[in-house]
Amino acid sequence: GWRLRDYQRWATDSFFEGGSGVVVLPCGAGKTIVGAAAMARAKATTLILVTNTVSARQWRAELLRRTTLTDNEIGEYSGEKKEIRPVTIATYQVVTRKTKGEYRALELFDSRDWGLIIYDEVHLLPAPVFRLTSDLQSRRRLGLTATLVREDRRESDVFSLIGPKRYDAPWKELEAAGYIATAECTEVRVTLDEAGRMAYATAESRERYRLAACAPAKVRVVEKILARHAGRPTLIIGAYLDQLEEIAGRLGLPLVDGKTSNRRREQAFADFRAGKISTLVVSKVANFSVDLPEAAVAVQVSGTFGSRQEEAQRLGRLLRPKAGGGEAHFYTVVTRDTLDSEYAAHRQRFLAEQGYAYRIIDAADLTAAGGEISGIPEGADGAQRGAGTHDEER
Repeated sequence: GWRLRDYQRWATDSFFEGGSGVVVLPCGAGKTIVGAAAMARAKATTLILVTNTVSARQWRAELLRRTTLTDNEIGEYSGEKKEIRPVTIATYQVVTRKTKGEYRALELFDSRDWGLIIYDEVHLLPAPVFRLTSDLQSRRRLGLTATLVREDRRESDVFSLIGPKRYDAPWKELEAAGYIATAECTEVRVTLDEAGRMAYATAESRERYRLAACAPAKVRVVEKILARHAGRPTLIIGAYLDQLEEIAGRLGLPLVDGKTSNRRREQAFADFRAGKISTLVVSKVANFSVDLPEAAVAVQVSGTFGSRQEEAQRLGRLLRPKAGGGEAHFYTVVTRDTLDSEYAAHRQRFLAEQGYAYRIIDAADLTAAGGEISGIPEGADGAQRGAGTHDEER
């Protein structure tokens, strides 16, 4: 069998004492396990609402592995299947889909009396569509999330819809206890070339972030980072498809984006987990609920306007304890003197609040580093680091 870690037990206990509410745990700290523990305590029909089918399958696999539930006691209610069982895992989208002006699935779910409803990634809830699901009748509701930061400042909606925050596990304490890996965050700065600067200066404001975020110099930086961490499982993450396609094409890497079929997506993730491929280029599909615990390096080439929630999600992907111990490396490649660096500052403040140290280096200093930073004699590294950060520190 398996035992709950202390903080997982505290989270479950405080949820039960309160009746309903939200539990905040870093990615990698076992939110699913807290969900499973809550289900074991509730011993009642349970509806689990998740963001997508990949996530639904992960919940299912985890429940089969961790509980006495059998295959035919767990139903999937998604675009592909319509099963309602003692434990039903449904995607938010399907539950809130309108057909001919009616919320059919919602009515179907609402006609049942659930003992427990679990809202995965609950910080997504306040969107009006998801609000509908918070009206479903249930004796207890449990919201799970790695971060309650919302860019629209509507965190309080989550509490009014689900219930108050019952437990919040501090990242740094879990890191110190060895439950999640330590992470080193580095911002690498590139400069727009003359043509790029001209285009940026004359662009419409809407277009500016895209121009800065997709600076051609970033591709070269990605190559250097891959060389520095050769062979380590690496995710390259971005928001702009043409940029990701270019990186994947130039470096001969597999790309998973919104157009990738579920089957191909799951295959790519499975190959990555098994170590058949060491580097994966992913669009925002990987922000939510994709469990790639093996990732040891993430390179963010473009983000969504400095979203702190996204930053926490992405860093969280890397915070699973590594098989060989080992540190996680989180790189953000940023174009200086543009909106790109303004948004980066916003994200850094958030990570600093979580207790993570940030280094800022110049793209030029990356080459000199042949091999991982930790592998360089102290003197050489110190000198280089100083040179890179001296004029960059804000």
